[in-house]
Amino acid sequence: MELAAYAQNKADDKNYISGHLQSPLNDETSGIASSAVQNDIYYINNDSGDTSRFFAITPQGKLKGVFYFNGVGEGKLGVKDCEDIAVGPGPQDGISYVYIADIGDNDSSKPFITIYRVPEPTMKKVTDSIYHVNSTPLYIKYPDGPRDAETLMIDPLEKLFYIITKRGKTVEVYTAPLQFNLNDTTILTKRTQLKFNGLQPFKWIVSGDISKDGTQVVLKSYSRVYYWRRNGAEPIWQTLQRKPQQPAYEQERLGEAIGFAPNGKSYYTVSEGNKQPIYHYGVPKP
Repeated sequence: MELAAYAQNKADDKNYISGHLQSPLNDETSGIASSAVQNDIYYINNDSGDTSRFFAITPQGKLKGVFYFNGVGEGKLGVKDCEDIAVGPGPQDGISYVYIADIGDNDSSKPFITIYRVPEPTMKKVTDSIYHVNSTPLYIKYPDGPRDAETLMIDPLEKLFYIITKRGKTVEVYTAPLQFNLNDTTILTKRTQLKFNGLQPFKWIVSGDISKDGTQVVLKSYSRVYYWRRNGAEPIWQTLQRKPQQPAYEQERLGEAIGFAPNGKSYYTVSEGNKQPIYHYGVPKP
């Protein structure tokens, strides 16, 4: 039985593990997003300290590909702190794109942050294959000064990026148009603030995802998962202002990644660290 179907039937499971990260390269996982064109492929990224690359894995944690892109940051790494990854539409109809978010800023001091766009690559069948892919950077500035963020989401209905800040008594929700050209700079639009109960740093928002049909949203803190269903075509920032469901979550070592399966019937979480388990949960029942 396929994992997605299994997860649907096991929607009430609290800690179903689909596998473990198998490569030592995947030691600082901070984001996960499902491919839109390849079965059972998920893209993940490491955060600060890694070079400009991302990875393809199976739900069982097997490394299938390593993708190097051209980062625009100073130094040999090319990027500073890539904190999330997303998959969605882009400038060319019928093409799916991977978006890597260099948005971490612990000191809230960066004059701009960067999102890299890469067309979803065609993969070989050879495990651990290395690829070099072309990237298009978008430079982004906050309208109210630098922020630290670890959450990038893509709304496929309104064609918007969503960036949600990480820390503080409240977190801010910003958007930017999904369409951009090489080296464009854009000013984010602030949409709303959200408040989550709990103690810092456990309540900090560290990842999120919007399902590929745009109907569901998940956000993740270090200690909880928050889930919403969208009402029609309302803006996602309005969806997020309603009280969320809080499905069961097996608290991880340093869980900073969450992403929906392609069919939206389940989602995955994974933590930083070597050989970490990949948790697979069915979405809450309507």
